[in-house]
Amino acid sequence: MFDKILIANRGEIALRIIRACREMGIKSVAVHSTADSDAMHVRMADEAICIGPPPGTDSYLSVPAIISACEITGAQAIHPGYGFLSENASFVQVIEDHDLKFIGPTAQHIRTMGDKITAKDTMKKLGVPCVPGSDGGVPDLAAAKKIGAEFGYPVIVKATAGGGGRGMRVADTEADMEMAFSAARAEAKSAFGNDECYIEKYLQKPRHIEVQVFGDGKGNAVHLGERDCSLQRRHQKVFEEAPGPAITPELRAKIGKLCADAVATIDYAGAGTIEFLYEDGEFYFIEMNTRLQVEHPVTEAIYGVDLVREQIRVAAGLPMSFGQDDLEINGHAIEVRINAEKLPNFTPCPGRISQYHAPGGLGVRMDSALYDGYSIPPYYDSLIGKLIVHGRDRDEAIARLSRALGELIVDGVDTTIPLFPMLLAEPDVRSGDYNIHWLEKWLEKNLE
Repeated sequence: MFDKILIANRGEIALRIIRACREMGIKSVAVHSTADSDAMHVRMADEAICIGPPPGTDSYLSVPAIISACEITGAQAIHPGYGFLSENASFVQVIEDHDLKFIGPTAQHIRTMGDKITAKDTMKKLGVPCVPGSDGGVPDLAAAKKIGAEFGYPVIVKATAGGGGRGMRVADTEADMEMAFSAARAEAKSAFGNDECYIEKYLQKPRHIEVQVFGDGKGNAVHLGERDCSLQRRHQKVFEEAPGPAITPELRAKIGKLCADAVATIDYAGAGTIEFLYEDGEFYFIEMNTRLQVEHPVTEAIYGVDLVREQIRVAAGLPMSFGQDDLEINGHAIEVRINAEKLPNFTPCPGRISQYHAPGGLGVRMDSALYDGYSIPPYYDSLIGKLIVHGRDRDEAIARLSRALGELIVDGVDTTIPLFPMLLAEPDVRSGDYNIHWLEKWLEKNLE
């Protein structure tokens, strides 16, 4: 087992990893920018080292700075959290070249799944169902229109190297294709330095279902059920729950086994999430995230496992501490993402926290790095906390979430907290009858 782990991240996920390390008796090293000198993860870690100025490119994304921090502190392994360098294959290769251990999958697995076309081809070969679409990148507008005619409109144009909802445009008709294709390519070029795009059939009312998988890198893997992340704004998740309200035990077992078998076949190591669009009883693969997800706590809640602890164990060469037969669902869990953003336009709202009070009680978990007097810097993602609740069933989880939201206090900046009581009052949300387009339409009518 490792003696010391460096956490190449910040905020609530850095705290999450520090807690797992502490329970395992492992020393933790926090890295931080000058803007995060007073951050909670810096206070809580056993050691902390400054790696650069505020911009992420000069600090949390600086590979030389992070490697140097490992050498200075004697850390043997690096946990990337999510975001930043968590899915950067080149970073993993540098770590390996310096005889350090990356707590996550191999560089090759990250590279394969990081390219949407390669990932789709790989999953097809492994027997995972995919959305009908182009076989690879689409070279020009003429080819795009031909594919649109073949599969029938509407279709969606997606950046090959995309993520976070960027480089995506819907074409409802052939007349829309020129604008959608050029806009998606331009955004992809700007965001990822790669303008290659592919085209898929655009499903009308799908749900976003993701399956949590975990492998030991030696041909063994399990699934930990699914999460429903359909309530999204501009492809950004807002509200996540597990198990999915539309997924039966039979469907769960079927798609879970497909996913577990797929990652076992490729000797995948650590946590991963296979994401699908789900419509009319059918699953369609869209991408695989080769890292821990923001919404991992809802899976931990219903299965009673610590996914970060398991990541560390597997990276250290130990076997998984559970098998598929050990994993049984207990109750229902929901997570809502709290962002420092001003409604109704979700404008980022950095600033000083004048008062913070986390909710508590049975079945309530608040993952946040906030504290009274903390100043939220303007340089990073606006996520400032995740409120997770667990109940014996979905109704109890919703009631618990409503109660916990009433206890949560974040003063000094605008946040998205007021959004969630409004959502919980909606019959569709209370019944679980929603899809990936529901929130956008609701916001247009009620907020934006």
